Order: sequence, then structure tokens, then C-alpha cells
Amino acid sequence: MDEQIKAYIRQTKRRLRGLQDVKSAFSAVRDQTKCDVETIRELSEKGRSTIPEIDYASVKDGTVSDKLRQECRARGAAIIRGVFPRDQVEDWNAELGSYIAENDYLKKAEKKAGLDQYFSALDSGKPQIFGLYWSKPQVMARQAESMARTKQFLNGLWDVAGPMGDEFDPNEDFAYADRTRRREPGDKTLGLSPHMDSGSYERWVDPAYQRIYGKVFEGAWQDYDPWKATFRTQTREYSSPAVCSMFRTFQGWTALTAQGPDDGTLSLIPSACGIAYFLLRALQDDVAEDDLCGAEPGRALSASPEWHSDILEGLVSIPLVEPGDTVWWHPDIIHSVANHHQGDDFANVIYIGASPKCVKNEAYARKQATHFLAGKSAPDFAAEDYEIDFKGRATVDDLTDLGKRQMGL
Repeated sequence: MDEQIKAYIRQTKRRLRGLQDVKSAFSAVRDQTKCDVETIRELSEKGRSTIPEIDYASVKDGTVSDKLRQECRARGAAIIRGVFPRDQVEDWNAELGSYIAENDYLKKAEKKAGLDQYFSALDSGKPQIFGLYWSKPQVMARQAESMARTKQFLNGLWDVAGPMGDEFDPNEDFAYADRTRRREPGDKTLGLSPHMDSGSYERWVDPAYQRIYGKVFEGAWQDYDPWKATFRTQTREYSSPAVCSMFRTFQGWTALTAQGPDDGTLSLIPSACGIAYFLLRALQDDVAEDDLCGAEPGRALSASPEWHSDILEGLVSIPLVEPGDTVWWHPDIIHSVANHHQGDDFANVIYIGASPKCVKNEAYARKQATHFLAGKSAPDFAAEDYEIDFKGRATVDDLTDLGKRQMGL
């Protein structure tokens, strides 16, 4: 981290510490965090899922109960089951495997190793994530009507009203081309330690982030609303490969294979307000003046035992999901991928988040569209550009009218 950024961190911490008694505020937040974690652990030990589960049919029919919506807001996560038919997803999984094999991806990837450093600061490095964006299964899943309805439901959990009008349109979405994970059974080395995406040190120093978290920084953390969208689309992230520069209401993925506890898949800390603990922890006296508990520009924001042991005890695995189920989590949720895949089959997913229509996302979508047309890697990611000459990649002819709108075309 260069000296200019360190100086900016020192300056920012002095200002934020002057807004309240950060020691007593953190003490109160820590107590609340421990209570939340205890509840999560108790539910988990009783075999009850701490992540709300919703059938896609109720999303499609508009019959999801208010109680379930509130559970989604409290936990900051949801599993929506049956978004795609199982047989369709199994066909996609096979097609994606053929796309990788027939285009000799693994051999080509060896020559470009090291281009993507986003996860380099995390304990286990990079998992089996493939730098592919334009296979037909990925594009078909993104532009599906069922996926669009699912995103509309999720976007609807947010309060979009802002001082200058609605922060985003919850009924329209731009596609965010992300990669795919294909994790081999028995793998012991390719997990991801607990972290957040969509901003690292920016969460303290960026003016828009400071406004988002204003209640936390100014001494009224109890009034912080993680679902208030105001200023969310105005953040500016440090430019680096794999740092998302779109605003996502939810990160998410679609299961291509069955996976759950012990299958080397996703774990979450299902507490939407856990970010208050994270933010105030970095302002305590035991943290160096030019440090934010290890946050570094252009890297995932790591949650470490050294600084965040209280909240890490709330990390729980997702329950078993089946092909066609989708998993979603708020952008401020800490998540990880288990180090050891102890299952007997691949744990495969397509990463698809919810990125609603707003000025920020439209600007990225238009830039992304030029990469799609040329077969280049998506703009937020390392310029590996494997698919320029790949056989069978999706083209504009494969896009539906909805797909074209989502791609800014």
C-alpha cells in the first residue's frame, strides 16, 4: 500500500473518530454482534437453516409472505429454489464442461497464471474459478425470464427512495458477466477465507460509502438501515482486476450441481447489520493509524481471526441446494468458500448477481457489451481474453430481446 493511501487512511480515521466515542460505540455493537452470533449458532446446532428459503413459484406468483421478506432483510441472504428446471441445468453443466474441454481452456490458462490477484491476500488463494464469461449456458441463465423475476423480487427488498429520486429501478436489471466455479471433489487447497467484495478500504474513505454508513460513523448505529439504497450507486471502487464496479443489490450464484455442507461450497455470516461491527472495529486504539484491519486497495476485504473473532463465530454453511436453485447475499455480508471439498461430485456454479438499472450500472453495461461482442473478458476482470477465438461462445444472435436490454444493446 503506497504512502499516499496510508496518509489518506490516517486522515480519514482521525475525522471519523471525532464524530463519536468510537470505543463505547464499538463496545455496544460488539455486544449486539455476540447476541446475533449466539442466535445463529443455536439455530444451526438445532439443524435449522439460518438462511431463509423461498420457492421460485411463490416469487413468480407474488405470494412471498411479509414474514419471509423480513427474514431475508434480517439475515441479508436468501435461497430461492427451483429458479431453473433441473434437467435444463444439468444440460448447461454438461455443455459448459464441453466448452472448457473442446477449447483447451486449462492449457491456455497455465500461460496466463498470475493475472488475477484479487484473492491473493486471502488464506487459500484462488479457487477453481474459470475466467469464462460468454459460454452459452452462462448467457442463457443471465437472460432467462425466471432469473429476471427473481432479481425483481430481490431488488424489491430495498428502499430505493433518495433525495434526488429513486436510487435505481428495481424492475429492470443489467447483466453483470461473471465467471463460473467448477470445484473437483476431494480438493483441499482452493477455498476462500471469509471476506466481503465490492469495496475494501473504500468502505471507510469513499465519500459515498461514508454517507451510506453515516449512522454508524456518527453514533446512531442502531438506526442504520442496510436496505436503504441512498448513495449506494454513487460509490467509487479502487480499480483492480476482479473488483466489481457495478452496484449489486445481491451477490449470487446458480447451482449447476447439488452441494451443501462438506461440499467445499459457500458459508455466510447471515447478519445484515454485521457491517457496523466491521466498520467500528477498524477505528479502535489497538489498530495502527494507517491500517484498517488489513484492508487493502484492489483486494477482497478480509475478515480475520486477528481482528474479527467475535463475528466469525457466526459463519455457517448454506444448506443443501440442488441444480437450478439460487443463492443470494447482501453486498455487506461476510462469506467464504470451504477449504476442503469432502463430497463425491463437482460443486459447480454460475455466478449471477442482481445489478439493477441505474446510471452507474448502465455505464458499465455499455462498456461490457463491447467486450462481449469481441469475446474479451468482462471489463472488471483480468484481461485474460480466452474466449476471443473459442468455438461455441455466445454471440449477439443468441440474445433475446430481454438479453439485449440487459447487455445495453
